[in-house]
Amino acid sequence: MKNILETIIEQKKIEVTERKQTTPVAVLEKMESFRRPVLSLKQFLLDESKTGIIAEFKRKSPSKGWINAGANPSTVTTAYATAGASGLSVLTDELFFGGSMDDLVKARVNAIPILRKDFMIDPYQIIEAKAYGADVILLIAANLSPAAVRSLAIAAKNLGLEVLLEIHNEQELEHICEEVDIVGVNNRNLKTFEVNIDTSISLSRLIPADKFKISESGIGSVETIALLKQYGYRGFLMGENFMKADDPGIAFAGFAAQLIN
Repeated sequence: MKNILETIIEQKKIEVTERKQTTPVAVLEKMESFRRPVLSLKQFLLDESKTGIIAEFKRKSPSKGWINAGANPSTVTTAYATAGASGLSVLTDELFFGGSMDDLVKARVNAIPILRKDFMIDPYQIIEAKAYGADVILLIAANLSPAAVRSLAIAAKNLGLEVLLEIHNEQELEHICEEVDIVGVNNRNLKTFEVNIDTSISLSRLIPADKFKISESGIGSVETIALLKQYGYRGFLMGENFMKADDPGIAFAGFAAQLIN
């Protein structure tokens, strides 16, 4: 029986094949955002006038179902940016997360870095990310070999994009390569969807010192962020914590105010 990650990747292969036919690379390369200057997520995370939070726009997840079906990506992400988000993460997977490339386009009204959060398996998706306005791409070690990570990371770097590599355990440390800009430790096991913040703590000392570290998932309090900072984490990807609120922008602003105070 397939786990959810295997099911998603199987579907993603079908989607990528279809998208290559409907929107070829030559079309993507002519899109306006393909030529825009890329913003550095690392630099924005180091800006101490901001929160260090990569605020996520996510409508649903395989484990929770619909979180906020009617949320407007432009409204929510603008509120995030105004309240001090260091970056934005936009889910573009439609079937499992309720996202779209259009959400990415609508979030691009903001002048802060945007991570295209999806299951990247093909260089085509990286060109697509650039064409629709992303600054950073996500590579997930759990569904890629170390060689595939390096190959896709090189493709991203050639387009001027930053690379966030997501790991979940000690075995996936071998996926870290020179071309990776940021290592994100996901506290959620993508195969079981269980969350444990100790994942970030235990892996912190094993990540190479020259790699920028962020923690993802299961971060719901200012105290947790303070704890993770003690272990060298400089960025914190948070989404569900805000998206489950009636007004995610207000929820984020309230959290950001606690963080600053």
